[in-house]
Amino acid sequence: MSKSIAFLSLERRIDAMFSRYTKPGSPGAVVAVMQGGEVEICKGYGLASVEHNVPITPQTRFRIASVSKQFTVTTALLLAAEGKLKLSDPPHQYLKELKPLPVTIDQMMRNSSGLPDFLELLRLGGHALEKPVRAQDLLAACSRNNHLNFAPGSRFLYSNSNFLLLGFIIERLTKKKLGEVMEERIFKPLGMTSTMLADAIDTVIPNLATGYLGDDKTGFRRAGHAYPQGGEGGLTSSVEDLLIWSRHYDNPVLGKTLPAQLAAVAPLTGGHANHYRRGVGIGEVRGMETVGHGGLWPGYRTEFLRVPAADLTVIVIANLATIDPWRLAHAIAADALEGDKRLKARLDPITEAEIKPIAGTWFNAEEPALFDLAWKNGEAVVTQNGMPFVLGRRPGGWFGAERGSFEFMLKPGKDGLRVDLGAGRVVSFKKLGKRKAVPAAVAGTYVSADSGAVWDIKGKGDKWEGAVSGPLIAGGPAWPVRGLDADMIEIDTPGNWISVSQLAHLVRDGAGKVEAIEVSTGRIKKMRFERTS
Repeated sequence: MSKSIAFLSLERRIDAMFSRYTKPGSPGAVVAVMQGGEVEICKGYGLASVEHNVPITPQTRFRIASVSKQFTVTTALLLAAEGKLKLSDPPHQYLKELKPLPVTIDQMMRNSSGLPDFLELLRLGGHALEKPVRAQDLLAACSRNNHLNFAPGSRFLYSNSNFLLLGFIIERLTKKKLGEVMEERIFKPLGMTSTMLADAIDTVIPNLATGYLGDDKTGFRRAGHAYPQGGEGGLTSSVEDLLIWSRHYDNPVLGKTLPAQLAAVAPLTGGHANHYRRGVGIGEVRGMETVGHGGLWPGYRTEFLRVPAADLTVIVIANLATIDPWRLAHAIAADALEGDKRLKARLDPITEAEIKPIAGTWFNAEEPALFDLAWKNGEAVVTQNGMPFVLGRRPGGWFGAERGSFEFMLKPGKDGLRVDLGAGRVVSFKKLGKRKAVPAAVAGTYVSADSGAVWDIKGKGDKWEGAVSGPLIAGGPAWPVRGLDADMIEIDTPGNWISVSQLAHLVRDGAGKVEAIEVSTGRIKKMRFERTS
């Protein structure tokens, strides 16, 4: 493959970025850069299997997780073009077991439906990714739910339920497995011979990289999961196949209007922008618009990034959870575009001096939302619901989340922080002082009809915990409960892969007795748990 001097130089800089993963015994990643339909860089770094010393190559397959969503949407759009599906229809028209909620399939494609994430629904009942589950259990979790996080179409909130259900709808309409339909309608016509939907976890997948946790300092360990995957994230693929898919955006084979349909704009209620389109997100690299998606699954991380105006594609796929493909792909894209007159000037990085005065824990009871802001490893880091994310500078004095799977920008104000949560919602946060003790009145048993979860909260003094069970599991380690204020508690969920937290607002009757709690997580808002004892 002949290379220009510019891309030869870029390749050497990429080599330096990934050099730590080429050490003996390390998992790593594969990187591809394509511009103008020419593959300029495509190479692997590190091992697909540490146990067997198998290197990562451009033919190595990975679980690409949520990058699958655009393929599920494409399959549905193909059926819609044939009159077999209407995007304005509610999902329960095709899946009769679902509750008749006022949601449309188009809103599901755009993550504006308000449907709670099924992974969160099951987690509230004590069930985590390492515990075995069947596809019908996932559908049952969605069918049990009668809760909406907000009025459909009014906000963006990422939810895997949208695309899981879309996959089930495709199966009902075609009377075939989703993977078979994708193979027939997408992969074969495009020559994507290394891509398949592996819904069952025991599927034999040639050349599949093993996913790992840890790092070169703490050591590596295999990442496990026991969940089948479908339309929300079940694809395995190679970087070469994803390059073929990216080229389809520019030279459509399946349908001339499909790329435009994926990126089609639909404002939220009130005219607010939704940067999530149909299975793809819209972002930017130094002012140039990007179209793409990330993927995250235990041991695997993916970034599929396109810069349409420059006819540039950057793909980074890792089999190590501590690698950050989003950041790496954006850095590579900016590097590849250096010299393009359309690039905006780099914004100055956030400084420690700017963060130090506003570091601490911030709280808004109405939302409700709680987050910690700190300076860590030379960056501004927010931790919310147990999940950390880095902030970057934005115009107008704002600091914004560097990821597109949620909306979050903050700006110091006179009396605290102003936080932009999307859809025109800019709310004030106050710095949290000393936490209050857990209110003794919260002791009791609570049941959620929407998730099937049962929480038994008990304790005294500063030691409180919740015994959690649900439709699929009983027992397990107790969840620590911490006080926040007179009407709010925080509950932690320990995990083997990630540990998260949620807030529970105490709902009192006219006499002041706690009759329920409303639970809010990253992807579930104000779900009611009724007190039974």
